[in-house]
Amino acid sequence: MAAFFIIIDLAFFSANMLKIAHGGWFPLLVSGIILFLMLTWRKGRRILRDHLGDICIPLDLFLPDLKSQSIRRVPGTAIFMSGNRSGTPLALLHNLKHNKVLHEQVVLLTVQTEEVPYLTNIKDRVALEKMGEGFWRAQIHFGFMEKPDVPAALDRVKEAGLRFDEMRTTYFIGRETILATRKLGLSAWQGSIFAWMTRNAGDVTSYFCLPPNGVVELGARVEV
Repeated sequence: MAAFFIIIDLAFFSANMLKIAHGGWFPLLVSGIILFLMLTWRKGRRILRDHLGDICIPLDLFLPDLKSQSIRRVPGTAIFMSGNRSGTPLALLHNLKHNKVLHEQVVLLTVQTEEVPYLTNIKDRVALEKMGEGFWRAQIHFGFMEKPDVPAALDRVKEAGLRFDEMRTTYFIGRETILATRKLGLSAWQGSIFAWMTRNAGDVTSYFCLPPNGVVELGARVEV
């Protein structure tokens, strides 16, 4: 039965092959370019994620070392967005290095997109973990058809000892500048394309519905 249907499909395929020389090459070219860009973006993001994971300090090492240092704590809540739940965000390290202060409340936030269109149980949208020293680890879940409104999700949090005052909350976002150097697996031309795609990627602030006047971006140069 499989051979019978393969013969029919091959007949249709052979008939369509005759159209390639008469303009059929154009949609094949466009689809090939789109496929190449998607694969380049996927490979580049994987390499970038692995590289950032290697240079990040594990939270298990960062928090004990933080206790031994006399760092000034300022009023308010700082939310550091990061895709690595086990590592210390680079934005947090850069803020601590250059500003020498930490907020009273520090939330390490990860946004997780689930493989369902909408979450049925809203109570399970935000998962919190208290880590001590004023640090919290939070994970927000959204369906892939939902608008990832981070402030609205955090506004529903009713946890003792944790407050999200819009006027006293600052979102810290890390922005990576990609340098194509052929060090981590991308060729020079492919790295240049990935760097161009990264520069033209969508704005994180708008995507997560963050207040524009409450966002601080800290950059880092990363070689790929």
